[in-house]
Amino acid sequence: MTLALWLDVFLHFLMLSLLAIGGAISTAPDMHRYLVGQTGLLTDAQFNASIAIAQAAPGPNVLFVAVMGYQAGGLLGVAATMLGIMLPSTTLALAAARWGGARRDWPSVRAFTSGLAPVTITLFVATAWILSVQAPGWKHWVVTAAAAVVVWRTRVHLLVLILCGAALGAVGVV
Repeated sequence: MTLALWLDVFLHFLMLSLLAIGGAISTAPDMHRYLVGQTGLLTDAQFNASIAIAQAAPGPNVLFVAVMGYQAGGLLGVAATMLGIMLPSTTLALAAARWGGARRDWPSVRAFTSGLAPVTITLFVATAWILSVQAPGWKHWVVTAAAAVVVWRTRVHLLVLILCGAALGAVGVV
């Protein structure tokens, strides 16, 4: 691993940070393209395991970026991916929150925040597609669709859905 490659990883995650409207997980499709397809730093299995391990662990959603970085290159990989994904978005979020909070009644600010919803939803769908395409069969699609409908139409706590998914996985349904 060369320093130039780690600089490229850092710069790529810096750019992805500015696209992470729905959180870092919404940029997972491009992370997959870059880390698995373009640079070969991770395999499909490592990429999927990174997300699964980090999502199962307590803590912030962005932990999967640290796990991917560690699998790709140890502590240097963690530094490149986490600094890249956190630095711009944190700085921009703080500045935008202060500016938008002071102007929350402006029609343009309300329109902008409303317009981000379809972008975020589309990024989540792309992430689900990348993660689900590796699973054989159709059962995982049914479980995913059912969970989406339950989240959309009810107030069932997400931990209940995670527990149900874990139970279905434990008995071998998915």
